[in-house]
Amino acid sequence: MDIVKVSGIQKSFQPDFYKKPTQVLKNVSFVIPQGKFIGLIGPNGAGKTTTIKCLLQFIFPDKGTIQFGDNQSFIEFKKHIGYLPERPFFQEFLTGMEFLKLHWDLSGTKKDNFEHRAAEVLELVKLTHAKDKKLKDYSKGMLQRIGIAQSLIAFPDFLILDEPMSGLDPDGRILIKDILKDLKKTHITVLMSSHLLEDIDELCEELIVIHQGECFYNGSTPEFKKNYSTLQEAYKAFKGQFEVNYNV
Repeated sequence: MDIVKVSGIQKSFQPDFYKKPTQVLKNVSFVIPQGKFIGLIGPNGAGKTTTIKCLLQFIFPDKGTIQFGDNQSFIEFKKHIGYLPERPFFQEFLTGMEFLKLHWDLSGTKKDNFEHRAAEVLELVKLTHAKDKKLKDYSKGMLQRIGIAQSLIAFPDFLILDEPMSGLDPDGRILIKDILKDLKKTHITVLMSSHLLEDIDELCEELIVIHQGECFYNGSTPEFKKNYSTLQEAYKAFKGQFEVNYNV
């Protein structure tokens, strides 16, 4: 079963009223199957975050459609989404536990026993020891981990992570990857964006490859690797040229 089906979405932005609109998404189509860990990959500026914002209805496509579940309304569907943006905002005066409680309350979940759920997600992200520490005293890696915890706090069925390893040092990246590997065992649907194929290769069963606002591939990771050893090779096959200095 596909929980999201994207068909031919296009999106343009007009930076100033006297400038022509810039088309960011040209004709993007893909499906997100239920229970899979899916990588949304492409170089910086490819349109990954714009695609995610369309999925979450932060912005709306100019053309095309996005179908949620079995023609489910987005108002109902969004109750089952967890989200970590690329540049999350953290209320630094809160402790880790208070931050999770804030997002628990905002989610409007009808489930009780916040303390039990908070303990579960804190254990998953290896932050039980820091639950009563102020966020202003968290490192960059700890903030990313508490961000993942908040995205999970309300029992999502569909998790969207936008560049969750961005800006981390090597040790931080390894820890986040280990957390995501543990998360993968829960079999919830995860869409993770990245501009690094090596991150996706270790985690994702399926790939959505975007470049210059177009979707070039939507399928299994093993099948992609069978045909293309690098993204450059794939882009050359699709477009006949590779215009971005992109090293993986």
